[in-house]
Amino acid sequence: MARLGVLGGTFDPVHLGHLAVGRAAARALALDDVRLVPSRVPPHRSVGPHASGYHRFAMAALAALGEPGWTVSDVELRRDGPSYSFDTLTALTAEGRTATQIFFLIGADAFAEIATWSRYPAVLDLAHFVVVTRPGTTHDDVRARVPALAARMTNADAVGARTTPGIVLLSADTPDVSSTDIRARASRGASLTGLVTEPVEQYIRRHGLYASGPRW
Repeated sequence: MARLGVLGGTFDPVHLGHLAVGRAAARALALDDVRLVPSRVPPHRSVGPHASGYHRFAMAALAALGEPGWTVSDVELRRDGPSYSFDTLTALTAEGRTATQIFFLIGADAFAEIATWSRYPAVLDLAHFVVVTRPGTTHDDVRARVPALAARMTNADAVGARTTPGIVLLSADTPDVSSTDIRARASRGASLTGLVTEPVEQYIRRHGLYASGPRW
């Protein structure tokens, strides 16, 4: 059975922290594909993305080009309304049917808020959730925030033996990078080296993304 990693986010812009999460999961779980899924309307943000869906998809595609086996999906960009992970995982499951095992990749900082997600806890039954450590958020922090999910938690080596979706706790050295900081640096023309891939930085410069002035 093929293993598909799904890495969602606003990707405004996609940065090296996102890629580190995908790479760590791909190695630990022998994923056949990692699919980046830019969101249309992030449900947990009070304001919309700064760059258009077109530009965010393009940047995700440029980032994926450097990663063998990675692809980009517009499944959320094509859907009206808030981009709920429950709807996305339902759609991707229908696409893959029984031939694909889905692993939803997420940073520990975001997973700590899982109880606030739409259709929680049912969303956890749609895929294995791979919770990757992020700077400032450990797995101990996650366990403390969602103690009711302790029985679902496992590790990469044991997940294959589960008959139901689990929560895979994965430790990885991921860089402390934020899209907010990248946008601020881009707005003043500062270098983005070490924060995004070179093709993504070139794209941001070429299209004037995040420059001071009206939003796209």
